[in-house]
Amino acid sequence: MRTMTAAIPVEITMFRKARAGDQQAFGSLVTQHQAMVFSIACRFLRDGTLAEDVAQEVFLELYKNLDRIESGNHLVYWLRQVTSRKCIDHVRRARLRPKFGLDDAPEPAAEERPEDPMASRMLERMVAALPARMRMVVVLRYQEDMEPSEISEMLGMPVASVKSVLHRGLELLRSKVQRKRGGAE
Repeated sequence: MRTMTAAIPVEITMFRKARAGDQQAFGSLVTQHQAMVFSIACRFLRDGTLAEDVAQEVFLELYKNLDRIESGNHLVYWLRQVTSRKCIDHVRRARLRPKFGLDDAPEPAAEERPEDPMASRMLERMVAALPARMRMVVVLRYQEDMEPSEISEMLGMPVASVKSVLHRGLELLRSKVQRKRGGAE
């Protein structure tokens, strides 16, 4: 299992200064982590403006709770958890449907591979149509490259439930792809 520190290292002195109330240090923490937070929100919500709003809410929440963050690892975990929950809450409140593709979101966690743009757009629309919690599990697993145990902790679900939701989501996507291919041929 990979560690969260490999994804985004946090300078210990900057973290300590931010906890002590240094505004510049807090600004540096925001700058260092804003791409990750925005990317999760944007890929989930599929709306850049809403993703910016969620990111702003997440960093406001961080500012209020910075004294509760124990380390750099905990910070990354906390940011992912709060971002995920705020996205799900936002969708529940607004009953939103995605408005643009995953291509528009910055910094995917995985390396980009050459792929068929038509198939990619089709898959993005299909992921966007998944129910909110299922979509979040798929986004965290494949965009953020998180292990089911990490997703479990973050979303407060048993690991078995994460795996089950992921399996059902992939089966649903697979059947949709097969129907599309069957209908196109």
